[in-house]
Amino acid sequence: MRHALEEARRAESEGEVPVGCVVVHEGRVIALGHNLREQSQDPTTHAEVLAIREAARALGTWRLTGCDVYVTLEPCPMCAGALVNARVDRVIFATEDPKAGATVTLYAIGSDSRLNHRFAQTSGVLKDEAAALLRAFFGRIRKAQKAAKKASREALGAELPDAAETSPDE
Repeated sequence: MRHALEEARRAESEGEVPVGCVVVHEGRVIALGHNLREQSQDPTTHAEVLAIREAARALGTWRLTGCDVYVTLEPCPMCAGALVNARVDRVIFATEDPKAGATVTLYAIGSDSRLNHRFAQTSGVLKDEAAALLRAFFGRIRKAQKAAKKASREALGAELPDAAETSPDE
């Protein structure tokens, strides 16, 4: 999970939501990924999808049996589906995602018996560290948005004529 957190920090340094992912096969890291949606302008470039792609290339197969996936945030529906389709053995994630979590929070895609594959799950590994990274990132985003709105209002106010300077005939 430490490697996944390093990837999350890399994402953050690139202006991306700090989510990182690592794929481990037979005790060896074979793939890394971090969010790249902003840079790529591609909604599918989540950390898990990128790491799955890299792992498939490294193993020469789309079937990632024997692989454990470590991710800093609970996978979303797209990523959980990709993990099922990739046939990973286990997903270990740090913190739950109350808005899009699809393995335990909102959905249980990885353990749904109606699907052709299921994966084992472990949650809470380095949870506090991952959650703090996400909270700090979104706190900075909200602060910047608030400052931008304030600056916009101030600029707009400076452009409006003072009521005392205008006559009713104007």
